[in-house]
Amino acid sequence: MNPGTRTTIDDIAREAGVSKGTVSRVLNGHPTVADRTRARVQAVMARLDYAPDPAARHLSWRTGQTLGLSLDRDDPILHPYHVLLRRALESQTAPQGVQLVDLRADLTRMARLPSAVLVMHAVEGDPRPAYLRSRGVPCVLIGHQPGEFWVAPEDVGGARLATEHLIRAGHHQLAFLGRGDSQVAQDRERGCRDSAHAAGLDVQAIASDFTVLGGYRAVRRAWETGTRFTGLFAQSDESAAGAVAALEDLGVDVPGQVSVVGFDGLPELPIRQTLTTVAQDIPRIAATALALVQDAISGQPARGEFIPVQLLPGATVAPPPGGTP
Repeated sequence: MNPGTRTTIDDIAREAGVSKGTVSRVLNGHPTVADRTRARVQAVMARLDYAPDPAARHLSWRTGQTLGLSLDRDDPILHPYHVLLRRALESQTAPQGVQLVDLRADLTRMARLPSAVLVMHAVEGDPRPAYLRSRGVPCVLIGHQPGEFWVAPEDVGGARLATEHLIRAGHHQLAFLGRGDSQVAQDRERGCRDSAHAAGLDVQAIASDFTVLGGYRAVRRAWETGTRFTGLFAQSDESAAGAVAALEDLGVDVPGQVSVVGFDGLPELPIRQTLTTVAQDIPRIAATALALVQDAISGQPARGEFIPVQLLPGATVAPPPGGTP
């Protein structure tokens, strides 16, 4: 550093060997930073005599600001995943006096936009991020897209975990429930197919939305028209629950005849068994989204982060009839 030159967040990041986003989260006291990393960043700040820019600090959350949660046009506000995400967000925004506001997909009809927006279920060419930029409103995608601030679960990797679990149980007749246009559906189908193809297997794709009713109708229709499988990976826990109900109504035993794996890790489902699922870390997704909002507000370069997922074995997977794991 040259004498008289002001130390910047870039200098801190470089000296500490971390990203600028991590430095920003340390400055804002964010809980997602590991203790050792936080200590290292703070030590570098002290050594370089770093003082945060008062103007940048002024741009962080202030009492009375609002954070919008922009849902897709067909998303139910009381969808269990949205309820859990909203609860995780509010646990951090409410103490700061920041109000969380539900928004529908058409933001152009709003007379006044929130201070910042989280965009849910963006599809390719989604107009919401560009519109928010044109209005000077920082936004973060719950999903992933180059050139944007974003956070997303490891959808592709999680789908691979689910499919590999079915294959290890001995299943060779595989189906994916949830073919659709959303990024989540496409990522999870891609991960499912990756693992199946690596094992020399094919996958039947069944179109469905994320809901219990959608999963029920899709699986019942597929089974009644002759589609057969012994291992089913559903794009969401809700659609998996619908699939289980449909199969049992058709006289098909789960998991005796068909095994089912979901995705999300929801705590409550309308089925008698404990669902085998790929669990998201919803509190960490919420915390990361809020940290990214802070980065966007303070003018940091756009970046994204994938959040790890984990397989939670339940009671809905067993070897196929006549098979061995």
